[in-house]
Amino acid sequence: MRVVIQRVSHASVTIDGHCKSAIREGMMILTGIEDTDRQEDIDWLCKKIVNLRIFDDENGVMNKSILDAGGDILVISQFTLHASTKKGNRPSYIKAAKPEISIPLYEQFCKDLSCALGKEVGTGEFGADMKVELLNDGPVTICIDTKNKE
Repeated sequence: MRVVIQRVSHASVTIDGHCKSAIREGMMILTGIEDTDRQEDIDWLCKKIVNLRIFDDENGVMNKSILDAGGDILVISQFTLHASTKKGNRPSYIKAAKPEISIPLYEQFCKDLSCALGKEVGTGEFGADMKVELLNDGPVTICIDTKNKE
């Protein structure tokens, strides 16, 4: 699994002109899933995300996790995170999992992340044309790939 985490002041996702989810301070997470991803990737990633210390403490130092800060999370599926640009100018998405694999893993990731956070996470809609709006706070942007755990 590959994620791009952005610390945000607020974020939302709109589908067909209707706001599906909106959060205040927290994380907006773009999530890409590969064919080889499994529950172990979800478990590792959820633990890493909720404990990632990217929120400011009372001294202005990034020393708090989202659990400490009481922030929210918005998770958006994004197969384009697995784009390969090695050949030519048109990206290939051959590493991105097909919907029959990625939808159940995305849904499980959102469910497990909600449990780890202790409250519901906002989501987009898998496969929909989504309009994502956010105000990156910092900016703070972190990329994590479960294939690079070590």
